[in-house]
Amino acid sequence: MKIFLPAVVNFIPPDMTQAIKYFMEFCYLVRRSIQTEDTVARITHCLERYHHYRHIFVTTGVRPDGFSSLPLQHSADHYPRHICQFGAPNGLCSSITESKHIKAVKEPWRRSNKYNPLAQMLTTNQRTDKLAAARADFTDRHMLQGSCLSEALQDFLSLALDEAGLDDSEDGPGESEEQQGNAHESEGTAVEAGNDVDEDGAIEGPRVLGDVSLARQPERTYPRTLPELGLLFGVPDLTSLVSTFLYDQTHPEPLPDGSPAPPPCLPVQSIKVYHSAAATFYAPSDISGIGGMRRERIRATPSWFKGPARYDCVFAENDSTVEGFRGLHAARVRTFLSFKSGGVEYPCALIQWFSPVADEPDELTGLWVVEPDFDGDNRPFLRYFHQSQSLDAFKTYYVNKYADHHAHEIAF
Repeated sequence: MKIFLPAVVNFIPPDMTQAIKYFMEFCYLVRRSIQTEDTVARITHCLERYHHYRHIFVTTGVRPDGFSSLPLQHSADHYPRHICQFGAPNGLCSSITESKHIKAVKEPWRRSNKYNPLAQMLTTNQRTDKLAAARADFTDRHMLQGSCLSEALQDFLSLALDEAGLDDSEDGPGESEEQQGNAHESEGTAVEAGNDVDEDGAIEGPRVLGDVSLARQPERTYPRTLPELGLLFGVPDLTSLVSTFLYDQTHPEPLPDGSPAPPPCLPVQSIKVYHSAAATFYAPSDISGIGGMRRERIRATPSWFKGPARYDCVFAENDSTVEGFRGLHAARVRTFLSFKSGGVEYPCALIQWFSPVADEPDELTGLWVVEPDFDGDNRPFLRYFHQSQSLDAFKTYYVNKYADHHAHEIAF
């Protein structure tokens, strides 16, 4: 469903696209970790618009009987009120509340005589709770494990094993210690091997500022000079781009647009190329650690698993005072570099810019549409960017705010 909406545009009726848009917007809004009066109002609005546009599925014969027989569709009506009463249901499936509703309401009602059933239902629930508490107490006392026969057999086997252990007491401890040592050795090997695994996912620990770090090892098959790298990447002005980047890093005032950067005063040394970088950022609505931190890997490699190239796209901060995608840049990472100049190591990324085609999101899908930037010679507009300014990674050229829940919060 993450890429479903832009994929079906112009292939289905517009009302179907609108219905899918509002339903997906509703699903992503209710999954947010922080709910305000504004988001609850948006949830209610999306639900109303979805109910309006979903009639197209009835008139076209997709759902000729309507949606009344779908429990999950019915449960969506309760989300705005329950969010206000019980808090945000982030990560909770509505089927959980439905199952509790069956146990607490439907089943007690079926056991009643249907005449003034409320008192009967409450009595049934009280007795059910007492039975559950008694069962938990009996379980803690080990009173529900097996039967009298199994208890007698267990005592007999324990006695037989104790007698057999007396005969092997001389060899037992040594063998046990050896096995225990092997177990610790295997465990240590597994932990050590696990340290080399660097996958996307939750990061434990408190909330910290976002961070981007290059891969542990650079690629060793690339040239070590900027002109040769420029020819290899198809970027003949690579040296000029690095000079502009160094000027921006070492001077408080950036160069005016279009002004050439002066050559660096100190030589550029120890140039290394990387195919990936790990971005750690605060994303509590996605699968994250206790502090809400998450890590994703941004890749820029000419061959992904011996197949085609993979160049991920990123969100880069443009204006922190503006909310949503208006305060972000969309860019495609072409490569990651690090080099030294004046004894300082600079990690950076060569990126290609994308700009919105309009001042507002697309009216039909609600998504921003972008196109690549080109310079005066009709070449892709490229620039070096410090890696710490990358915020998030997404996998498509379309600015898809449904890529994950964090993207939905920042790219609206």
